[in-house]
Amino acid sequence: MNSTVRLILSAVISFIFYFVWSYWANSMATEDQALVLRSAFVQGTLSATITILFTFILEKSVSKFGESYLSLIFVVPIICTVHSKTSQNIAIFKTFKNALDNSAKYLSNNAIPGSLLAPLLPIAIQSSIAISVNWINHTPNLWLTVAPSILMTAIYGYVYTYTLLSKPKQPVLQE
Repeated sequence: MNSTVRLILSAVISFIFYFVWSYWANSMATEDQALVLRSAFVQGTLSATITILFTFILEKSVSKFGESYLSLIFVVPIICTVHSKTSQNIAIFKTFKNALDNSAKYLSNNAIPGSLLAPLLPIAIQSSIAISVNWINHTPNLWLTVAPSILMTAIYGYVYTYTLLSKPKQPVLQE
């Protein structure tokens, strides 16, 4: 199955599943059928659209960060700058310098794979959009409506990242 068909099929499945889920979740919160149907349609359409957008962003993110590593030493900001040469400031500076040096030694061998970080941006974008759109729509049971979508998106993101980074096994040559 090519990637376009797989993407469209994923979007259709996402629409159907989240339409039904939202209808069920919101029918428990209100008797207003028009609001329940509107909320179900909004959540289904949003989920299908986000499936397409999420997959696109995830593929870009994985291609940029997927096979790289991030050492936390580059995340640690320089906290202490000595403005005056008092003995207390020098002691504080030496303590911070020692802590940063020890962290650099430890973290040089313990880097975080980019594949763990790559899905975070698309997950954050999807979560923000899902919550905002459903909040604007006045979805009666907001958290029950969006929580499964966010959870499944996170799982999908990490599984999809793994499949993008998996190398196909070479066939064994028979002689």
